[in-house]
Amino acid sequence: MAKDTTASVNRRNDIISAAIDVFAEIGYYRATTAQVAERAQISQPYIFRFFKTKEALLLSALEVSWARVIDSFRQVVETAASDQLERELIDAYEKILESHQSEILLQMQAQTIQEDVIRQAMQKGFSEVRTMVLNAFSHAGIAEAKQRTLIFLAIGMLCNVSIALDMPELKER
Repeated sequence: MAKDTTASVNRRNDIISAAIDVFAEIGYYRATTAQVAERAQISQPYIFRFFKTKEALLLSALEVSWARVIDSFRQVVETAASDQLERELIDAYEKILESHQSEILLQMQAQTIQEDVIRQAMQKGFSEVRTMVLNAFSHAGIAEAKQRTLIFLAIGMLCNVSIALDMPELKER
């Protein structure tokens, strides 16, 4: 029975990964669950065994993408020296941009979706990141922690735009 549970969790994760890629490539509204199923190499009805709607699948994909950022930042916050905190957070985010670009593109697209549940998921993710960075900056004794947090987040958004537009010069330091 444990084997079935593990296989089920793995298949669910495969579907979410496929959805992240498909939604990031062609957009949530244009994407179909048939395209996600094809990418995950499963039948379309099998998706609905795990997700009642395409929106529920998007929410799970967003949760995965925000969890990656939050977990990565949490590791930095727990281990970085105060004077290296901001630099290490930037490095952590750049690694995510390199290795999980589709997740970031998905988040960027989700920012334009007006459905309340999607907006709430995006607000929750952004709020968690903002709070974590602000608390870390404050605890590290970084002067003007609120302002530095806003600048940090703004630079992160500029990095996202840089990736989306294939304009690396936007994020050059």
